[in-house]
Amino acid sequence: MDAVRMYLGRKRTWMCALLQNLSLYGTDIAYVITTSTSMRAIQKSNCYHREGHKAACSYGDTTYMLLFGGVQVVMSQIPDFHNMEWLSVVAAIMSFTYSFIGFGLGFAQVIENGRIQGSITGVPADSVADKLWLVFQALGDIAFAYPYSIILLEIQDTLKSPPPENKTMKTASMIAIFVTTFFYLCCGCFGYAAFGNNTPGNLLTGFGFYEPYWLIDFANACIVLHLVGGYQIFSQPVFAFVERWFTNKFPSSGFVNNFYTIKLPLLPSFQMNPLKICFRTAYVASTTVIAMIFPYFNQVLGVLGALNFWPLAIYFPVEMYFVQKKIQPWTRKWVVLRSFSFFCLLVSIVGLIGSIEGLISAKFG
Repeated sequence: MDAVRMYLGRKRTWMCALLQNLSLYGTDIAYVITTSTSMRAIQKSNCYHREGHKAACSYGDTTYMLLFGGVQVVMSQIPDFHNMEWLSVVAAIMSFTYSFIGFGLGFAQVIENGRIQGSITGVPADSVADKLWLVFQALGDIAFAYPYSIILLEIQDTLKSPPPENKTMKTASMIAIFVTTFFYLCCGCFGYAAFGNNTPGNLLTGFGFYEPYWLIDFANACIVLHLVGGYQIFSQPVFAFVERWFTNKFPSSGFVNNFYTIKLPLLPSFQMNPLKICFRTAYVASTTVIAMIFPYFNQVLGVLGALNFWPLAIYFPVEMYFVQKKIQPWTRKWVVLRSFSFFCLLVSIVGLIGSIEGLISAKFG
């Protein structure tokens, strides 16, 4: 928001604030869905191992979502949670672990099959319209592939200098994009090569793989640990924005500004603020409730990806670059970047349409 305010003015700053906080909120909803899906997958994996692969191992999501929400209510009240470096370290280790497991299981399945499943045209559909909806939804899922872009400057703001923060962030961003893309392509391509048109939407929870069950359990446990911390990484900027707004709006309010010391048995004393308790609890509760209403992994990711991809990852950075570098209209660089931005806008529009259609079909179809 500060960068947009500096280069593009107050009006577009508020648009940026709305879109960014909406995207962060939506990402947390996706994390609730994904975590509950992984927790359920652990229980199903053990059931299939115990009862056989044909057993009716059916479990709901609601209990796991409520459990995850309860954990996040507590974690959201931890002071200076956003400054805990160990959180990023744990998340990175967990990410690499379950990504390697997904990649390895897909690769091993292809070797075991002795051939590549599927076709170049992908999963068949009943009609051309149905196929287009699926393609559009896939574009939305792909657009969600790099959600860190919406908190890139917030991350950069926590870095120390020297060297300059922007140079450190540029290097880190390039490495992150390369590594992430490698794992996306490996898991996506080998997953489809292993199962063809029967490939599940979530490789580690859709039960293309049944054995070794303990490895599936471990991978899903890593996903849960990653997202428990990841939820806070995406929610902390929203907390800071809303609480800062209330502080500026009501400087004399005790509910907003007063802190009270609380001492619990066996725990060190800590300070609590009524606004933080109420708002952060309501925030976590609302993400949990929405996830319970729409527990559809791929469709929700598609909607979120389509919503935040063009405005936050393309439009605002391109517009700020024009101002910062004083790019004149109708120069070659201006035309190329404008064309690029327009193309990405079209991708976001069709991705959003396809994902909303998929979400509605999953809910009411």
